[in-house]
Amino acid sequence: MRNKKPPFEITNAMIDHVAEIAELVGRLTSTNQLSANPTLRRTNRIRTIHGSLAIEQNTLTLEQVTAVLNGKQVLAPPKDIAEVKNAYEIYERLDELDPYSVDDLLTAHGIMTRGLVDESGVFRSKPVGVVDPKGHVLHFGTLPQYVPDLVMELLEWMKNSDVHILIRSCVFHYEFELIHPFADGNGRVGRLWHTLLLSKWSPAFAWLPVESIIQDRQQEYYAAINASNDAGESTVFIEFMLSAIKASLIDAISTSDEMSDGKMDKTTMRWEQIKKFLETHPYIMNADIRALCGVSAATANRIFSSLVTEGKIIKIRNRSHWVYRLP
Repeated sequence: MRNKKPPFEITNAMIDHVAEIAELVGRLTSTNQLSANPTLRRTNRIRTIHGSLAIEQNTLTLEQVTAVLNGKQVLAPPKDIAEVKNAYEIYERLDELDPYSVDDLLTAHGIMTRGLVDESGVFRSKPVGVVDPKGHVLHFGTLPQYVPDLVMELLEWMKNSDVHILIRSCVFHYEFELIHPFADGNGRVGRLWHTLLLSKWSPAFAWLPVESIIQDRQQEYYAAINASNDAGESTVFIEFMLSAIKASLIDAISTSDEMSDGKMDKTTMRWEQIKKFLETHPYIMNADIRALCGVSAATANRIFSSLVTEGKIIKIRNRSHWVYRLP
């Protein structure tokens, strides 16, 4: 049935989570720290990939995942290394994907599982059981002949529903895992698609490691899936996922605040020292910079030149010396 609403209830807990998440997103985006800091974005992306793969029993540590993505040799199973490289490639192409396109979903699966499974980039052709990391059967996936239509119907409902995207994306995550459309890689692709859906609402989610939060709470993750399976609807799972999303935002804001408050780069620190000096002095000279920043005369000249180029200070003549002041 086209556009049939998947079974779930909107609870007060969900409404509270949505309001809190929206407020946290506003706080995070207002600082501009995530979008302005490529190092932080890359760190978060690596955490995302490590978390998602670790849930699926990939053996690489966070340090090894980082090393692989930096082009270094890592002693590890080739399959695990290939999973990391594939996952990084598709996460880097997140902006290119349409979250409501079946073709894009298949493309993403093809990249995520390239060289790892026979049925890569296509829906599965055989029945499959869904198990947790301990091998316990959670449920059996939809019979393969019904998979394409059910996935298309789910994406159509996602596109047309007026339910808040934070809730809708969690519904997708659960229903996608319930259908289990692929022979392998369902968890990885499902979490990728959840991130994609959220990133269309707020671009910050493209860089937030929700997957690493799920990894830290794996038992709760699978317990929420089990509880929803038993109930025949996804309410419990939605509430769990919203709490995980909220936790990832709190973690990101904490990291952003730390970087803003205590970890300014050298250039920023020097400018702050110079600006403070100029608040109480009419101008600053080379000797002042050397004393303030502990640098050589040549470095002091380079600092001046850079600040003049940026328009932060201007160069003027004071008797026989060149000095610098605020514009």
